[in-house]
Amino acid sequence: MGDSKLRAVIVDDEELARGFLREMLAPHGEIEIAAECGNGFEAVKTIGETAPDLLFLDVQMPKLDGFEVLDLISSGNPNPPVVIFVTAYDQYAMRAFDAHAVDYLLKPFSAERFERALERAKERLGQRALPAGLAMEARAPDQRPPRLVVKDGTRVHVIPIEKLDYVEAQGDYVALHSSGRSYLKQQPISSVEAQLDPSRFVRVHRSAIVNLERIARIEPYARDSRIVILNDGARLPVSRAGYARLMEAMGDSQGNSNTTR
Repeated sequence: MGDSKLRAVIVDDEELARGFLREMLAPHGEIEIAAECGNGFEAVKTIGETAPDLLFLDVQMPKLDGFEVLDLISSGNPNPPVVIFVTAYDQYAMRAFDAHAVDYLLKPFSAERFERALERAKERLGQRALPAGLAMEARAPDQRPPRLVVKDGTRVHVIPIEKLDYVEAQGDYVALHSSGRSYLKQQPISSVEAQLDPSRFVRVHRSAIVNLERIARIEPYARDSRIVILNDGARLPVSRAGYARLMEAMGDSQGNSNTTR
């Protein structure tokens, strides 16, 4: 890191909380506060412009929550900022560490606790060992996000999970299909799969995940292979393992009624 200052961004919708963090950072001349943000959309834009080393990130905020901000700024970024979550809610701690946050400060916290978190962040910055992409691992049902977010230039698209029709792998990207539109995002399809409820979404092929509610029928395609046809006419390949998963998720009776033999 040399002698240059570390650049930090503070993201919290409460001015008092941002002010408290400013006070905690004031004695640290080696850290420069590059910006402060009061909501998730502003944070994504500002972080893209300032490329901070360190991010103090609240969880519950208007427009986009902290995990959605983290998802957007990390997608395709080989060197994302080191993240310290700062929140009043303890139920997100496991999810924060799954996302490779360096620490989780629970409000109210002491100056001593803040210093420990800052030291951990400096160690991480020295190692630069933060995994690129911050891929989310499989989560318990109550930790699955209610929506997916996609950054397109300066715009952010929010896709409610119930409106997601299907997902296709396209090289290093996935195409998220919803209501007749497609949104490209740099993320492995396995990472998207881990965010979705397996009782509602099934990986029918190594390159496709489908919303069960969008399936119109399943048809034979070639020898030992099938395709799934959706309500909007989209056709997706179904592998042998994917068909087994599909039948298990749909139930034998429903699966038989939807299958053309």
